[in-house]
Amino acid sequence: MKNIEKDFLREKSFAFAVRILKLNRYLTEEKREYVISKQLLRAGTNPGVMVREAAYAESADDFIHKLAIA
Repeated sequence: MKNIEKDFLREKSFAFAVRILKLNRYLTEEKREYVISKQLLRAGTNPGVMVREAAYAESADDFIHKLAIA
């Protein structure tokens, strides 16, 4: 995968995670919602982790598999 595409995915997944963190903060501080906000935090930050893990895949098939999960 080209570096430009990797950078694009990293930036987009990072921006998404930041938005999830802000939403989590809003839900916990303003709405006092803790159960849904915790699950949202786990699910919303996972794609960024998977994109970074895919960058270090052992093979092309492994890369495709990890990126598909993300």
